[in-house]
Amino acid sequence: MILRPAQVEASWYGRVRLGSVETALLLVLSWGYAAVIWLRRRLYQWGILKTVRLPVPVLVVGNLIVGGAGKTPVARALAQQLKALGWRPGIISRGYGRQVPGVRAVGIGDSPQHVGDEPLLYAQDGFPVFVGEKRAEAGRALLAANPSVNILIADDGLQHLALARDLEVVVFDQRGIGNGRLLPAGPLREPLSRLNASLVRGLIIQGNPDQTAWPALPRLGMTLQPQHIYALNQPERQLPLESFAGQSVLALAGIGHPERFFSMLRDAGLRVEAISFPDHHDFKPQDIPFSHLPVLMTEKDAVKCQNFAQGHDNWFVVPVKARFSPALPLAKWLKGIDKRHR
Repeated sequence: MILRPAQVEASWYGRVRLGSVETALLLVLSWGYAAVIWLRRRLYQWGILKTVRLPVPVLVVGNLIVGGAGKTPVARALAQQLKALGWRPGIISRGYGRQVPGVRAVGIGDSPQHVGDEPLLYAQDGFPVFVGEKRAEAGRALLAANPSVNILIADDGLQHLALARDLEVVVFDQRGIGNGRLLPAGPLREPLSRLNASLVRGLIIQGNPDQTAWPALPRLGMTLQPQHIYALNQPERQLPLESFAGQSVLALAGIGHPERFFSMLRDAGLRVEAISFPDHHDFKPQDIPFSHLPVLMTEKDAVKCQNFAQGHDNWFVVPVKARFSPALPLAKWLKGIDKRHR
């Protein structure tokens, strides 16, 4: 009996039906995983494992499911709105997929192999960004280097209990909670009851998944709206995505749920030839096939193709912006949080 990862993942969302033996094995492993989660949380509650509280408020944006659910656009939108509200945000992240460990600042010209792909996007937005396996250490370093920062956004830190937080925002996409089971029998990193934690201010949901089994929490719908695309080797050369409507394009995506990107392009009227890669894929020149068609990619993938984009005038980046319905109630969520550092 050999279970392939893709087969297991498909079973979470009802696309594949596993046999009774395979299902039983995954359930047993899931129960063991649940026990580990329970024990780990209790060790933090009992003070055996230590939680670090930083001198500024911390807002955590994370997923309860495995794979990308759209948290990066959410974190970028939160940072922009915090800035509009008069806060001075900084962003901390693990820097998933980077090949250089330790705590370090993220600059616009840094290699994604050194800092990760998503942190580069935050740096390009103009925010102070630090990466580190231990988020508290990254936060301390960021605050020391940027004393004016008075609030931190922790990217994908929902399960990083070593860092104390003031509020949490949990992001889902159209896949919802799948079968509602814990890994590896389902896609959940933690039980659904985790959403009842007092610090969870709301759920941000992309698409329209079945929500009947979900806790009664404030829910915001999110759509990712494509902006003007631009040439990777000449960013000032911009044009509307609709200018490719009716044309065939080659679309690349190395994100958690590539179909989300491909569907967005199809919805804009493009005829898409899709090529998927694993999340956080480290792109090499040979990964992008020669094509006379326009090649479209996500911002997250583009930062890893920048160094070999010269001469490829038909490679384009598709930025997206998160739109929320109802409007993001960030000011309301922040009420009661210590504002001494504003």
